[in-house]
Amino acid sequence: MINILSYTCITVGIVFWFWGTSFLLGNRSVLYKLHSLSVADTLGSIAILVGLLLKRPNEWPLLILGIICLAIWNTMLGYVLAYCSTAPSEVSND
Repeated sequence: MINILSYTCITVGIVFWFWGTSFLLGNRSVLYKLHSLSVADTLGSIAILVGLLLKRPNEWPLLILGIICLAIWNTMLGYVLAYCSTAPSEVSND
């Protein structure tokens, strides 16, 4: 039963990865594309780590640390990229 649940989580994570990437092909704004990609990437990666956690329970400290880092750093990187894409560029012509 644990193997089925583990493989299901890993499969859901891979589906999230491809689903988030599919939004890059649309005609939406860059920020919409960035948001959908970062959310799908974060959820997919966390689902894969949960699947690995079910498969290898003796590695739980490292996998929990990976989940926490993914949740924090993917979110922060998305905010930084969104801010940089909307900030006016300051180019000096000296």
